[in-house]
Formats: sequence, C-alpha cells, structure tokens
Amino acid sequence: MQDVYTNDIKELAKKAGLQPQEALLEERKHDHNLKIAVPREITYQENRIPLTPTAVHLLINNGHEVIIESGAGLKANFSDKEYSDAGAKISYNPEELFKCEIVLKISPPTLEEINWMSQGQILISAIQPTDLKPHYIHELMNRGVTAIAYEYLRDEWGSLPVIRSMSEIAGNTCILIGAEYLSNVYGGKGELLGGITGVPPTEVIIIGSGTVGEYATRAALGLGAEVKVFDNSLYRLRRLQNNIGNRIYTSLLNPKILGKALTTADIAIGALRAEDGLTPTVVSENMVKNMKKNSVIIDVSIDQGGCFDTSEVTTHENPVFTKHDVIHYCVPNISSRVARTASYALSNIFSTLLLKIANSGGLRKYIWEKNGVRDGIYIYKGRLTNKHIANRFDIPFKDIELLIPTL
Repeated sequence: MQDVYTNDIKELAKKAGLQPQEALLEERKHDHNLKIAVPREITYQENRIPLTPTAVHLLINNGHEVIIESGAGLKANFSDKEYSDAGAKISYNPEELFKCEIVLKISPPTLEEINWMSQGQILISAIQPTDLKPHYIHELMNRGVTAIAYEYLRDEWGSLPVIRSMSEIAGNTCILIGAEYLSNVYGGKGELLGGITGVPPTEVIIIGSGTVGEYATRAALGLGAEVKVFDNSLYRLRRLQNNIGNRIYTSLLNPKILGKALTTADIAIGALRAEDGLTPTVVSENMVKNMKKNSVIIDVSIDQGGCFDTSEVTTHENPVFTKHDVIHYCVPNISSRVARTASYALSNIFSTLLLKIANSGGLRKYIWEKNGVRDGIYIYKGRLTNKHIANRFDIPFKDIELLIPTL
C-alpha cells in the first residue's frame, strides 16, 4: 500500500514538472545609465526648474545619477534638502555640472557655461530664436555638443508637449492677470471680470485660437465673460469650438472686424504663435487708440515679438505701462509667474524623455527610432542641423536624417 502511495506521488511530481513554472521577474536593466545635471538658472526672471524632487527620485530609482546645483529649485519653492532626500547630489560648483553627459536647463546657457562643455555632451534647453546670435551657435558647434531645443520636441502624436503645457498655463494665467488689472487696486476701471446678475458681462477679445487661446477662452467663459476669438485659420477656430463644446463668437483676422471689436473690449489678449521667426503684428496703433480708457492688453505673444503695435517688453517687477490710456501687460515667460506649477509640468515631460533615451540605449538610438525628437535637435555632435538657423546666419547645414547613420 505504501509503495502504491509513493508511486502516485512520484507520478504527480513528474506531471507537475511538465507544467509552466513561475519565475521571479528580473529587474529591468537599462542599456544606458545617464548622468544628468540641472544647473541653477541665472537668467533674469526665470523661476522654473526642469526636474522636481519627485522626478529626481524616479530617475534615481531607475539607476541614473542626478546632480542639482545648490539653490536651483528655490525660486519654485523646492529646497536642496528635498532634492538630497530624493537621491540627488547637491553641487556647489557650477562648472562641475557642465561636465555631465546631459545638461538640462530651462534657459539657454551663457557663453561662459558653453565654454565649460566638451565633445559628446548633450544640452537640453530652450533656444529662444528672437534672442539668438550667430556667435552662440558657433560656440556650441566648436564644442562638438548635441543641442536640443525642447520647445521644438514633438511627441508621438505630432504635438509640441512643452509648448502645449506652458501655453495651457499662460492661457489660464492671462485671464487672471486681466482680472487683476481691471480692478481699482491696479488702476483699472474697477470692474469684476465676468460681471454678475443684472450687470453686462466683461468683453474679452482673444487673438489666436491655439492652446493659449483655447485655455484663455475656457477661463474667461468660466468667469462669465463674453468672448470673441480671432484667428487666421478656419481650422483652428473650428477646432476651438469643438474642444470647448460651446458656440462662441469667432472670426477670421479681418482688420476692419477686429478693429470694431476692440473698441468695445475690456481685455484684449494676444495669443498668436509663429512657427518660425517673429509673430506678425495684427493690431495697429490706431486700433489701440480707439480702445476704451483703462482697458487692458495682455500680449502673451511678446516672447516672439508681440502682435500689438504698441507692445514693449516688461518685467515681472514692473509688468505694465499705459499707452493711449490702455494698460499694457507684456511680460515674456508668463508661466514663470507660477513657477512651481510650471516646473511640475516640465518635469513630467523631461523625466519621461530621459527615461526613454536610457531605455533605447542612448540618444543616438532614440532619435533613430523617434523622428519627433529630431525636430528639436539643432546641433548634432557639432554639426548644425536646423535649416532655419542656417539660412538666418548663413552657416553650413547638415540634414540630420542623413547625418545620424554616419556618426
């Protein structure tokens, strides 16, 4: 009886051996571990930081090294201790950071910072075409770095994720700014944006129906304002209507119709964006002269030159000036006004990008797989790959599609 029982056990064990066996899941090994540096921003009015402590913790846990310059996150209310607790190394030597494999910044580096860089490094920062100078491009090329302009990076759906995130913030924020300057506190008309029962609503004119225009429209409608949107694209106007799910006044950019609408506007917002170069000026000085006294202009497009003829760049410390009895708010980089929120938005994009680069085995392999990243590269290992910059400064140009396989 015992032998029969033993044989049965052996038979069961044999059958079990033929079944699929469970195995421990191996921890994912990256093909390429990154060393990422985040210098402190020294550009005037730049309060954002590209990686939050949460994103740093994510990168560290995935086997990467992150070095943060001391004080880099203070303007966005992130302390050195928060970064240290997340696993980052805190550096007090800015030159040390510009020796890392990847340098991640918000603003373009200064010439001194470029001189600290060397062959093979990767720079991810803004390019700011309106302030671009030829010697800046030549210095980066001489250093043999790969430079990526994050505002031109595209995702798998073809959109510009950094531009969209910052535009969402700017769209919401510009309506709140307009509300401030309509009040008595800031020398406005003393009106509540949107109005209340029995009082006619505030009139808001929005020029441009992209992401800034869409989110400005949402915010203005949410406060009860009457909104009119102008654009030179029927497609974008139709898309705005569909996205909002509400019928609003829309019009093509006809100077006569726009000029008439501005005469009754309480707030006018410039939200046009040029694909390359400067934003076209669509509101003349005469149109501004005909606007109501103490009405408010907010030119979000001032980053690319502005779309109001009377616009002049202002600062967060002195954000407005009055011309023809109209209050002008023309501060570049509105998203830096809410630096902590903007930093979280940027960090979501950059941390994902860095992890994808590592998972692909490095930047070269990643840009071979993802053509959206190629749109952001303007210098690849010392060769200029952006034809617009090449034409502007008469610098020899290399097509990145042909350049990648050879390097």
